[in-house]
Amino acid sequence: MNFYFDAAKIIDHLDAKHGSVKSLLSTVPEKNRKRTAALVIETLKYKSALAEVIAAADLLKAEKKINSNALALVLVHDLLLSSGIQAGDGPVKQALIRHKTRLHSELQRVKIRRGAKSDSELALPDAVLAVRIPRYVRINTLKWSIHEAVKTFQNGGYTLGNPLDQKLKFARDAHIENLLLFPPEAQLTDTPEYSDGRLILQDKASCFPAIVLSPPAHPTGAIIDATAAPGNKTSHLSALMGNQGKIFAFERDRKRYDTLKTMLARAGCNNVEALNVDFLTTDYNNEKYSRVTHILLDPSCSGSGIINRLDHLMESEGAGSNVAHTERLAKLAAFQLQMLRHAMKYPAVEKIVYSTCSVHPEENEQVVDAALRSTEATAGGFRLATHAEVLPTWSRRGQPGILSDEGDTEAVVRCSPDDATNGFFVSCFVRRHGRRSTISEAEPPITGRNKALGVRPVTVSAKRKAHTETMGTAPPHRHDRPGKEKGRNEI
Repeated sequence: MNFYFDAAKIIDHLDAKHGSVKSLLSTVPEKNRKRTAALVIETLKYKSALAEVIAAADLLKAEKKINSNALALVLVHDLLLSSGIQAGDGPVKQALIRHKTRLHSELQRVKIRRGAKSDSELALPDAVLAVRIPRYVRINTLKWSIHEAVKTFQNGGYTLGNPLDQKLKFARDAHIENLLLFPPEAQLTDTPEYSDGRLILQDKASCFPAIVLSPPAHPTGAIIDATAAPGNKTSHLSALMGNQGKIFAFERDRKRYDTLKTMLARAGCNNVEALNVDFLTTDYNNEKYSRVTHILLDPSCSGSGIINRLDHLMESEGAGSNVAHTERLAKLAAFQLQMLRHAMKYPAVEKIVYSTCSVHPEENEQVVDAALRSTEATAGGFRLATHAEVLPTWSRRGQPGILSDEGDTEAVVRCSPDDATNGFFVSCFVRRHGRRSTISEAEPPITGRNKALGVRPVTVSAKRKAHTETMGTAPPHRHDRPGKEKGRNEI
C-alpha cells in the first residue's frame, strides 16, 4: 500500500506546483520508480474522468480512511482501469472494495455522458497527443557509438523505419547525429544499455541547448552548467567535449545534487565537477572560474511545454487561476532574468545559452529582450547569436512582435508537439569581439568554504540592487524561489 501513498504524494505535490513529474519521481527509491511513474502518469491521463467518478460516488465522504483526493485517484484508477489494487488486504483496500459496484456504475455513466465507447477514450486529448511523440534516445558517445547502437538494436529485432507506425521500428534523427527515435511505448529502461549509461532517454528538444552551446572540446576548455540536475544536459555537454576540459555543474538542492552525481557516474563523465551550490551565489571574479567561456542556463520554469511527462495536466483550474498563473509566471521570469544577468558577469564568458521547457513568451522572448537591455549585456557587449548560428535548418523560430529587434525573432528557437517534440525554447547570447564584462561592485571578503567553492556572500545591498533591476517584479524570496523542487524540469 505504500506504493499508492507515494504516488498520491507526488500528485499532491503536482497540485501544489511543487515540482515536475520527473523531478518528484527522482525522490522515489529506484526499485519502485518505474512502477510509481506508470501509475502517476496513467492516473493523470484519466484524472478528469476519475475525479468525476469519485465525486458522484461520494467516496471521500463515505470513507474516512481514504483521506485525500490524490489517494482516491490512484486507488480508483487501479480498481477500475487496471488489474485491480496491487496490495494486501487492509482497511484502505477494504474501504474501496466496499464501493466497487457504485464506482463502476458511475464510470459507465461518465462514459455515456462523454460519448466514450471505451475506457481509453476517457483519456485527456493532450495525453493522446503525447502518444504521438517518439521516445528519443541519445547515444552516450563517451561509452558507445551511433553505429554500434544501430547494430545492437537491429540485432535485437528492430528495423529502421517510422517508429510511429510499428512497434519494432526505429530511426535516426534528422537534426541530431547521435539521437535515435523509438515508438512512444518502447520500454528501454530495463535494457543493459540504459543501465550502464550507453544510452540516455532525453527528448530531442532538450538536446538542442548543448548543441547550440557547442562547448570547447580541448583540455583547457572550461564551462558552467548553472542548473545541472538531473544531469541529461550535463552529460551531453561532457560527451560533446569528449571528456576533456572542465564542466562546473551547479545544483543547490541536496537530493537533486545526489541524483546528478549518480547520473554523471553512470554516464562516465570524468570532466565534471559537481557542486552543491546555488549558481546565483557564485563569485564570477573567482580565479576558479577565470577560464569559463561557455555557460548553459536552463533554470526553473513553468514546464508548460512538457507533453510526454503530462505535467501540463496539473495546471490550476477554477476561479482565480488566471491571476495565480500570471503571478507565478512573473516570479519565474524575474528569477530567470536574474540568472541570465549573473551569467553575463563572468569576465571570460563568450557564449550563454538560455533555454526553458516553457511555451510562455513571459519566460522566453520577454526574458531574452529584458536581458539584452540589461546593464550587464551593455557592459559586456552581448548580442543574440544570429539565425545562421543557431540551428539554421530548424524552421520554428520565436514569437513575432515581442523582441525589440525583429531580426532577433529569427535568432531564437521554439519547439512544439507539431515538431514531434515537447514544447521548448532556446536562445544564445554571444559577446561581441574584444569585449569583456566590466561589472564591479563592493563585495565582502571571501573566506573559508566560500573561497574553496568560489561562492561569494550575498550582501543586503546586492540583493536590493538585483531586485530593483529585474523586469519590474521582485524575484521570489530564497525560500519561495523555484529550483529546489518547484519547476525544475528536464526532459
